[in-house]
Amino acid sequence: MHEEETAVLDDTTFPSGPWLGYYLYGDARERHRMDLDLRFRDGLVDGTGIDDIAPFTIRGHYDRDSLIVTWHKTYASHDVWYRGFREGRGIWGTWELPSARGGFMIWPKGIGESGVEHAEAADDAPVDAVVAGSPGATLLDRRPSPQ
Repeated sequence: MHEEETAVLDDTTFPSGPWLGYYLYGDARERHRMDLDLRFRDGLVDGTGIDDIAPFTIRGHYDRDSLIVTWHKTYASHDVWYRGFREGRGIWGTWELPSARGGFMIWPKGIGESGVEHAEAADDAPVDAVVAGSPGATLLDRRPSPQ
């Protein structure tokens, strides 16, 4: 695949620019908003953002074939590990700390959708990525591993 073809695929599947979304903490169903500015290029993702904790940076990887995205969200005091899957309107998955984990969903801000549609996208998003009856396993754990 040529570099121009790769850039076009990245731009449509993983568009760089503003994203928004939320994360869930613990058993609570309250959504904690995240505003992000992400750059996807050649399998790498990086960016900045802010949430109800503090400003943060993002550094990680994505795979156009498997649509799996992994990154570290780095605050001044600690890191959070994210693993997600690009599907439908955004990226959803799980975040982890040594002592906690939860779900998240992010989506591109304003790309072909109004603010109302973004709110509906959030409402349609899976609120928990944990598979019932399988403690500690996530839906992402059930997806085939990239070869």
